[in-house]
Amino acid sequence: MSEHHTYKKLEIVGSSKVSIEDAVCNAIAECSKSVKNMDWFEVVETRGHIVDGKVAHFQVTLKIGFRIENS
Repeated sequence: MSEHHTYKKLEIVGSSKVSIEDAVCNAIAECSKSVKNMDWFEVVETRGHIVDGKVAHFQVTLKIGFRIENS
């Protein structure tokens, strides 16, 4: 193991009919199925879909930081 860590960021979008928090959790859960060593996230954009004057979906754009293996 080296004395430092090197990270890479990727951008994903999560959605939910329930809440912004649920959209974040959905995105991270799906991402964790294929990305190892995830360490942090940041919400960079929040938006939603409106149908008949009501919120139909919440959407969040996340940047996921993951550690490059063996760094």
